[in-house]
Amino acid sequence: MPKSISISKQLASIKALKKGSDLEKAIATAALIFRNSSDPDGKLGKATAKNLLQTQFRNFTEGQETKSNYQDILSELEEHTENKLDFEDFMILLLSVTVMSDLLQDIWSAKNDK
Repeated sequence: MPKSISISKQLASIKALKKGSDLEKAIATAALIFRNSSDPDGKLGKATAKNLLQTQFRNFTEGQETKSNYQDILSELEEHTENKLDFEDFMILLLSVTVMSDLLQDIWSAKNDK
């Protein structure tokens, strides 16, 4: 597999994001990670999706392995009618894991005053 261009360099090459918000850059980052990991048809295999959860989303998945909600999400991934996920499915997966994660609770608890 050829060495790929870093996500930060890919983001920097997108003119519309030069003045983009943090949220726009976050979604663009997720889209680039998906694109860089997907097959030529723009789909992610289930194994690749699981690998991305473990490597790129580990702070959200850490400690969730024994929770029934997390197990349900992984079961749904396994039972997905197709063997591959499109970008919409991938984003739903990320959001589902985020909503049930302990890290989200830490984020809500973080102070945001100056």
